[in-house]
Amino acid sequence: MPRLRRTSLAAAAALVAMVCAVAPAGAAETVPGEVVVARTTATAASSHGPAFRTVRTRDVAATLRRLRARDDVRYAVRNVKARASAFVPDDGGRGTGWADVQWNFAGPFGVQAPQAWEHLIAAGRPGGNGVTVAVLDTGVAYRARGRYLQSPDLDPRRFVAGYDFVDDDRYAMDANGHGTHVASTIAETTHNQFGLTGLAYGARIMPVRVLDDQGEGDASTIAEGVRFAARRGAQIINLSLEFSADVRAREIPQLLDAISYAHRRGSIIVAASGNEAGRAVAYPARASSVISVGSTTEHGCLSDFSNQGRGLDLVAPGGGPDAFLDEPNCKPEGAPGRNISQVTLVGRDRRRFGIADHYQGTSMAVPHVSAVAALVIASGILGPKPSPQAVERRLETTASDLGPVGRDQRYGAGLLNAAAATDPKRPVSR
Repeated sequence: MPRLRRTSLAAAAALVAMVCAVAPAGAAETVPGEVVVARTTATAASSHGPAFRTVRTRDVAATLRRLRARDDVRYAVRNVKARASAFVPDDGGRGTGWADVQWNFAGPFGVQAPQAWEHLIAAGRPGGNGVTVAVLDTGVAYRARGRYLQSPDLDPRRFVAGYDFVDDDRYAMDANGHGTHVASTIAETTHNQFGLTGLAYGARIMPVRVLDDQGEGDASTIAEGVRFAARRGAQIINLSLEFSADVRAREIPQLLDAISYAHRRGSIIVAASGNEAGRAVAYPARASSVISVGSTTEHGCLSDFSNQGRGLDLVAPGGGPDAFLDEPNCKPEGAPGRNISQVTLVGRDRRRFGIADHYQGTSMAVPHVSAVAALVIASGILGPKPSPQAVERRLETTASDLGPVGRDQRYGAGLLNAAAATDPKRPVSR
């Protein structure tokens, strides 16, 4: 796998370029002790400066009354503050800030996370607060127990009871790192001046271990995990896993039955399209009741490993090299884009934590979709208890089109757009 390339500060620059928005009338924050006044005799603004001046005063209200009573004053107002129209966390990344690392959240072909975070803050449900996402994977490093370690950037209080279907106990711990990486993309602690950020940082995680320490599992174990998560009230079930392309539906009936069961109970199931560069979506993502997710690169191209085909619903950042496609965003002969970084277990023996930079795949794309589904549910845009179909429709109708115009078999409905999906001003498609 290609190593993370330390490129430009493009992600950080994208944040700096965000438009500022003035706070709503009646709730505006102002600069203490300042009044802005313009005279009727003042000339229009020129290159030499504005046709107004700022007055310092101890009594703003009295100064406003006095100035507004004068015939030669065009206006006198408080000096209202503005703020960036997106929540920008203070997580440190590798010393230059999270946005320099997490292009997948804030870069030109990221999912526009900062604006989505602002929407959820405005809705009173920051980071998708109150929504439960089940992560069916190699476990999650959510607490220390025996040989297992706790991630320094995951808050144990944001976890609900899960289960380990590999070792058959209540502790779905991780010794691989894959599951922790996935869970961190969804709900890593954010705005804590440490590490990186989680897309749905306020969501609860239900850790369900269905893959062993080598990242392998079987259909029956995964089916048990799906049914467990659905019975325990998981609103979203994240399946960052795949079967090989030659596995057919008739070979995994127990898993497909479990998925249907979870869907009927209202769970949204999200799964990986597959990493074989094939022309068919892999199971379980190919199931009709599952949101199937392909992978895109930092350049906005399909990742060269990402499966295509009928039934592909969305794409999200998964990193890696560009596919050999005749599209403006695809540069397969150039340097590959960066992978998906998160705080997880690192090193050969997985005995320490760090910002891992080698993870790429549709497995990395899936948690982006699960996280935004959590944000959509928490936002209330679709009502208090939206159906899986309504959430999927919202994600697809707000996605950013890539490749051929309209829905296609390379990118599905397009690139996941968290900002648009959570925007209360965007009409809801029925």
